[in-house]
Amino acid sequence: MTTCAAPPAPYLGIREVSAATGLSVDTLRWYERTGLLPEVVRTADGRRRYSPAAIRFVRLVQALRRTGMPVAQVREFVQAGGGELATHPVRMAVLERHAAAVEQRLAELQGDLALVRGKIEDYRGLIAQGLDCEDEASDRAPAWAATASAPG
Repeated sequence: MTTCAAPPAPYLGIREVSAATGLSVDTLRWYERTGLLPEVVRTADGRRRYSPAAIRFVRLVQALRRTGMPVAQVREFVQAGGGELATHPVRMAVLERHAAAVEQRLAELQGDLALVRGKIEDYRGLIAQGLDCEDEASDRAPAWAATASAPG
């Protein structure tokens, strides 16, 4: 644990970081405890103090988790290094793998969204024509259903 007598002014306490990021205090503590964050500076009395760089890292971890990066991969990214030039290729590889997975998921979601929008248009047409679902032309269903992605 790194301690300091009194961190510089731009350092924030855990509650301030919680408010700034939307993460709960418990989540921030859990991130640190499980290795998802590098060690956070503490005051002599044990209070966490987050530097601007630490807060940027919290936001990065938050984005990685929000985009579906598994905890183990986030930990791999964190443990790959502390910013030294030699660690950049390892960290970059972790991020490239994740970016490819996110792009694949986005493509799947775009296909699913097209399906949903197609069905919305089907219902608009039914409403405009005053038709019940049973009256829907049987050839309409395959048009939107054909764009559906395989069950996941």
